Amino acid sequence: MGFKLDRVHVWSGEVADQAGGVATLLAHLAQAGANLEFIFTQRQASKPGTGIIYLAPLSGPSQIRAAKAAGLAETYQPVVLRVEGDNRAGLGHRVTQQWAMAGISFQGMTMCVLGNKFVGYAAFDSTVDANRAPAIVGALGASG
Repeated sequence: MGFKLDRVHVWSGEVADQAGGVATLLAHLAQAGANLEFIFTQRQASKPGTGIIYLAPLSGPSQIRAAKAAGLAETYQPVVLRVEGDNRAGLGHRVTQQWAMAGISFQGMTMCVLGNKFVGYAAFDSTVDANRAPAIVGALGASG
């Protein structure tokens, strides 16, 4: 079992918490040719009527211009890693258990399975933790 890990450059911004709020924002990026692999939205409890969106990847000048025009900016917190590989029962537990044993803290994780493959995104509290996490996931992949 092997894994592929990549640092994800995430863009984020506020979005109207109403029907069509996300669609309106994403329209700008679609028109610029963005092929998004990651979209996460949530309401902002501290600012009723608004939400926050996180998305990736963006590439090229036209996509960057579209993102900025839509009010998005590249964010450096959280530090996000994308991991993909062969799925195995209990994989989420093994990964998070090993991170915990290494003292690595993360603020969020999403893992999805399609067939026998998985893809996941982990948001870390610090660059230090994000830099340490791949070695642990790699060791799990090597031990199969």
